[in-house]
Amino acid sequence: MPRTRTAAALGLAATAALVLSGCSTSSSETASAPEVVSGDSFPVTVTHAFGETVIDEQPERVATIAWANHEVPIALGIVPVGMSKATWGDDDGDGVLPWVEDALDELGAETPVLFDETDGIDFEAVADTNPDVILAAYSGLTQEDYDTLSKIAPVVAYPEVAWGTSYQDMIRLNSQALGLSVEGDALIAELQGEVDAALASYPELAESSVLFSYLDPADFSQIGFYTSLDTRPAFLTELGLPEPAVVTEESEGSDAFYLTVSAEEAERFDDVDVFVTYGDADGAIVDAIQADALLSKIPAVAAGQIAVLENNTPLAASANPSPLSIGWGIDDYFALLAGALNQDG
Repeated sequence: MPRTRTAAALGLAATAALVLSGCSTSSSETASAPEVVSGDSFPVTVTHAFGETVIDEQPERVATIAWANHEVPIALGIVPVGMSKATWGDDDGDGVLPWVEDALDELGAETPVLFDETDGIDFEAVADTNPDVILAAYSGLTQEDYDTLSKIAPVVAYPEVAWGTSYQDMIRLNSQALGLSVEGDALIAELQGEVDAALASYPELAESSVLFSYLDPADFSQIGFYTSLDTRPAFLTELGLPEPAVVTEESEGSDAFYLTVSAEEAERFDDVDVFVTYGDADGAIVDAIQADALLSKIPAVAAGQIAVLENNTPLAASANPSPLSIGWGIDDYFALLAGALNQDG
């Protein structure tokens, strides 16, 4: 049964008791700061792709943008004053993913202000929350975005590559900015334990090569896949699963998180054990892939070893691992991959 991480489970009850409530406070109101129990001292300097950000004092009002950054403070018992609205995987249309809803409920907190980033960062909405810090360790910030946000509050950007931050580094950078680096390290260790335990339940996955793809149902002439920089395949290779040769070869020297190769080169995917893609619940994508003259030459496809993440569902969203989604769906995710291995064509 899916589990939800709580601050109490991490031994952070002291921090959770001083929740920063976002949605009920205006930009002119001041929220209570969390207790710093890790011994971090301010000012704190966080190094990232755009240089260094100095945070002079313990942040009292925390805003986050982009995917999942809000999960770090929430997992540590701090509710942001504003966070990005979920537009992928939202099961009830309220702009908040289920694992975040669960964690907010357990903290007794209301939903923070939601930033609609459909057309890019809503700088005005972020500014209206009057934040002391803006967390964006996992994001695709441009230099211009960073400069604009920095006029609002100190910004924590990604460490090296846009959209290439592991969940561990997301936690490290964001928790450091909050003065809770020790708690962040504890959270990483807790999550790693959960992931390792879940993977141990599916030993057949340990030596399996997984290709994380995206295929356009209207055009199978190209095989699209996520590179080593993307957190979805990177999460699996960090666990020791072998990386398909085509991913290794095409990722070398590239700063792209998604690439395509011609379906005429289908033989380059011969070492793939599980072919992961997105599709609708009707399973039509599997039938279409197996019926395609070129894609059907891939051994995993011919054997039916295709794992389909149903479009725009929480489980599909959780395949991009984050601090709260891991406890919610890692068992179901590994079960999906293992189930594809056990297909008989």
